[in-house]
Amino acid sequence: MKEDIGLKIKQLRTSKNMTLKDLSEKTNLSIGFLSQLERGLTSIATDTLQTIAEVFDVELSYFFLKPRVKNKQVVRSYEKEVYNICTFGCIQYNLSNNLDDKQMLPRLVEILPNNTEEDIQPYSHEGEEFIYILEGTLTLFLDEKEYELYPGDSVHFSSLQHHNWANYTNKMVKILVTSTPNPYKK
Repeated sequence: MKEDIGLKIKQLRTSKNMTLKDLSEKTNLSIGFLSQLERGLTSIATDTLQTIAEVFDVELSYFFLKPRVKNKQVVRSYEKEVYNICTFGCIQYNLSNNLDDKQMLPRLVEILPNNTEEDIQPYSHEGEEFIYILEGTLTLFLDEKEYELYPGDSVHFSSLQHHNWANYTNKMVKILVTSTPNPYKK
C-alpha cells in the first residue's frame, strides 16, 4: 500500500510541475523523507498524509483507492470505483477504467440528503462540466444564480464560472457528471 500512496503523491506532484523542494516547503517535510515516500521506502502517518492531501487539494481517501485498471474499456455496474468522498456528503464514482489518455472525466455522483448552506462553497477551475440529473432534485449554484434541476434536466458550463451543487431534500440525488480537465491524464 505504501508504494501506491507514494506513486500517487509523485503523480500529483509532477502533474502540478512541483519539485520535491516545492512540496517540502509547503508541507514542512524533508526532501529526503518525501523522496523515500514516493519510492515506497517508508510509511506515513495519516495526519501527515492529510497535510499532503491539502496541498494537492484532494480528499484523504484519494490515496487509499485502488490503482486504475489499464486498457479496459467496459465498466460493468458492479465494477465502478469510488473516485472521491466529499466532505459535505457526496460519493463520486469513476465511470471509466482507461483515463490515462482521455480529456474528460465521467462520474456518477450520489449526493446525500439534507445539505446545509454552510456545506456549500462555490469554486471555479479550468475546464468545463456537463451535468445530467438522473434522480432527485439538485440545487445548482452557477455564478450568482441558483437553479433547481430535476430528473432529465441537464446543464453544460465553463468551470471558470463559480459553481457548486447541493441536495436540500430528504432523498438521494444522483447525477451524471462529465468534466475536463481529467486529473488522471498523463
